[in-house]
Amino acid sequence: MTATDLKGPGVDRLFSTGAHFAQLKSRRHPSMKKFIVGMKSRVEIFDLAKTDEQLAAAKEAIAAMARDGKVVMFVGGKREVSEAVRRVGERLNVPYVDGRWLGGTISNFVEIKKRIERLADLLGKRESGELAKLHTKLERVFIDREIARLDERLHGIAELQKRPDAMVVVDTRQEAYAVKEARAVGIPVIGIMSSDCDVADATFPIVTNDASRATVGLVLDELASAYEAGKKA
Repeated sequence: MTATDLKGPGVDRLFSTGAHFAQLKSRRHPSMKKFIVGMKSRVEIFDLAKTDEQLAAAKEAIAAMARDGKVVMFVGGKREVSEAVRRVGERLNVPYVDGRWLGGTISNFVEIKKRIERLADLLGKRESGELAKLHTKLERVFIDREIARLDERLHGIAELQKRPDAMVVVDTRQEAYAVKEARAVGIPVIGIMSSDCDVADATFPIVTNDASRATVGLVLDELASAYEAGKKA
């Protein structure tokens, strides 16, 4: 089977972004064999009909979460996808991590919540002018550095009040620590994942090219639209 054979009703939009390109066979996780339909120039090819079915199931699930008022967090820190993750997080006004996963974000949320509160406190005092009244110029330099460090790590989850109810993770292999923390406490994961990932790491796997900006952007946009529709319902 060739890549051209994959073009059919419902999958054209995926095909046009390069969603069908998997990894080299040598990098394929054993659980991904059933999603492979061929090979082109040593790169394996995904069955996009299955990808389309998985995406439909994930959209139905995230719409239901939105209807029920669940908090969904988007995670994806690698360079190719971080901008798309940030964009969808801001679009939906939901928590997101578009950089390095901060260990304990789920497993030790009590401590993370303290850091979030610390950032909010410092920002509030700086905006009100209280820092200028209570601290010297040198002290404020160090405080500004602390604010910058906290903001870099927490800006996407600064409004998070509790553990998320679900997560959308781009590249579950890359974000292994986030997935591990989520699974440990039973948080469902919608995983956008390529052939080097373990399909068991996602409650709702979407097997596709997770290194393509266009593919990830398309999938995230469709998930975001489903979330918005569910919220309106």
